[in-house]
Amino acid sequence: MKKRIELIACVGNYKKLSLFSTVEEMNQTVREYKDAIKLAVKRSDVQARLISLLELLKRHSCKYIGVSFMCKNTIADKLAVSYKTIQRLMKKLENLGMIKQHEMKRHTNMNQTANAIVILPLKEEMTDKDTPLEIEKCPTKTTTSSLKQNIINNKRNDVPVSQNKVIKPFSKANFIAHWVPERFADLTSCYYNESQTIQELWKVVKQCNRVVNYATSERAFTPQQELNIGIRAFKEFVMKVKDNKKMQNKFGYFNGIVNNLMDKLYFDQDFLESF
Repeated sequence: MKKRIELIACVGNYKKLSLFSTVEEMNQTVREYKDAIKLAVKRSDVQARLISLLELLKRHSCKYIGVSFMCKNTIADKLAVSYKTIQRLMKKLENLGMIKQHEMKRHTNMNQTANAIVILPLKEEMTDKDTPLEIEKCPTKTTTSSLKQNIINNKRNDVPVSQNKVIKPFSKANFIAHWVPERFADLTSCYYNESQTIQELWKVVKQCNRVVNYATSERAFTPQQELNIGIRAFKEFVMKVKDNKKMQNKFGYFNGIVNNLMDKLYFDQDFLESF
């Protein structure tokens, strides 16, 4: 039997659901969760979608810090995936202990509306915060079937979220080579989780920036201009992927985008003088 919805969608309840004091505190928690996802989830495509979903929820959780209330159809449209996929991704984030969904109802007609999605603080930070409004109670009786199911669920999770804290992995710098600019690495890591892929993408940018003076090893663009072009090219590359553009080799296609941009900007005086 479906539970009765108790929470009304209003400013007061959204504020009560918020478990963070500042936006920076929420951002730091999301960064920790992104690293935890990379350890907990083996499939790179699922990793990327979970991180994209978490990032989207974070961006829409600033008014009531850590609380968003977008409907799943809107989220699906923004991430260009199906409604069912969003349901599965939400469930996965809940199982990892990173978010909690609260069913809400409108104050006008008491009909169900979009869930309030709450980003949960790291477990060690929870002691300084108010406890969530809804806390699951332990069942009075544990059956054999439920015990088996719990064992299966625990085996599926590589990261033991039920412990007192989320396991902190090595910092990103230990995974991505030092010669990849941090801004480029931060952008590309939202879509690719393998350091090798990110490094190859930056190699494409470096190779396209050709030497124009072999005596002094001077290249066509300065490092700052090169970084700006790399970021612009990757954003264009992402849009092509979202438009389902057919490409046999992503590095080759990205190489074409970078080359076209550099050919265009080499004679753009405004661009050259802006750096």
